[in-house]
Amino acid sequence: MRALLLDAWQRRGLVAYLLWPTSLLYRLLLQLTVLTWRWGLARPVRLPVPVLVVGNVVAGGAGKTPVVRALVLHLQKHGIRAGIVSRGYGRDNIETREVLSTSAPHEVGDEPLWLQRECGVPVFVGARRADAGTRLLLRHPDVRVLVSDDGLQHHALARDLELLVFDDRGIGNGWLLPAGPLREPWPRRADLVLGVQGSFTGPVGTPRGYVMQRRLSNTMSQADGCTASLSAWRGKRVTAVAAIARPQAFFEMLHAEGIELQRTIALPDHHPYRQALNVRPDEVLVCTAKDAAKLWLHHPQAWCISLEVNIEPSFWDALDDRLRALAII
Repeated sequence: MRALLLDAWQRRGLVAYLLWPTSLLYRLLLQLTVLTWRWGLARPVRLPVPVLVVGNVVAGGAGKTPVVRALVLHLQKHGIRAGIVSRGYGRDNIETREVLSTSAPHEVGDEPLWLQRECGVPVFVGARRADAGTRLLLRHPDVRVLVSDDGLQHHALARDLELLVFDDRGIGNGWLLPAGPLREPWPRRADLVLGVQGSFTGPVGTPRGYVMQRRLSNTMSQADGCTASLSAWRGKRVTAVAAIARPQAFFEMLHAEGIELQRTIALPDHHPYRQALNVRPDEVLVCTAKDAAKLWLHHPQAWCISLEVNIEPSFWDALDDRLRALAII
């Protein structure tokens, strides 16, 4: 069903037209939500430090989490102590809690755990990101800025900067859910827009879109810390597994690196990996960084590959201008 929707969202075909009436109801609910905040019937929580939201208007993964990592590392280069808040999608509870390097992925979510291990900054998850941010600042009062991984449509948390991320799907057929991939109408106002070449469109007045390139890291790792170069696997046959929004994109990136895929295992996004995969002992497993923490519980020999983003320099210049305006740098 998910694959059918993803395909339907890229064009205005029969499935999209059949779902279009339902998208009108979705639009009405969106408008009611916006009016609730605009009329002051509900008020967002304003935290004592600036909040930067990295999100997207398209359902499904668009590469937000690697962008969050790049943003936090950029802040660190400026000597700024940052923290990360997230919903922690896919975890088995709704508690507000701190993410530690030793946390279980099913308790905090796979993406927040990856961010904590990659960035080494305070990370909190919570059903309400405002609660996660409040708890984070109480525990780590030296944090000067919060970065929200996703949460563009989470109006309960006031934000100072919005960064929209697009992948190669762009806005698909341009229709709202469920007839199309849009969580909200596009174009919309935003401080910065980032995506792969040609993925974002909008009329005059839409923020300029900056270009990023997504690529696989050249370093692979196993649960015991053993590392290897991705290039060393070129020409060899591996079994690739991915439980992400678009597994095929990961498989295609491996293929582009010259790695032969003898088998691919595509699982639902945030798959919990409650049990071992049905693989032969001699199969070489390759997985995404998002999957590794859970997959390693059953297959510590699996090789993990991170997704990296290469962002054009002018984006960082534009971001720094906005950070200066917020007195962050």
